Amino acid sequence: MFRFSIDDLEWILRFSPNFHLDEDIKQAIINSIRLIGKEILAYSHGDSFIIMNDRVGLIVFHVEKIPSHILTVANVVSMNRFYVLEHMTITPFKKNG
Repeated sequence: MFRFSIDDLEWILRFSPNFHLDEDIKQAIINSIRLIGKEILAYSHGDSFIIMNDRVGLIVFHVEKIPSHILTVANVVSMNRFYVLEHMTITPFKKNG
């Protein structure tokens, strides 16, 4: 669990106990939150959003504002589990470059 501030609001970033993340992955997630900053304030209680991080994959966040301001990392999906549906065919996602 980590604490951070946006404007005058104190937030808590917590990680779902349903999965294990290494400390370096947690740090990458924390850095992503620092970059998004005030954008978080636009989300309502109960909303979710995703950050795509080249190193981590998709990071799913859940927003709580009542009774406290809490962001929960609900799930992390690594890029090796991405799939693309095109023309009724599903294939593994391949990053360009």
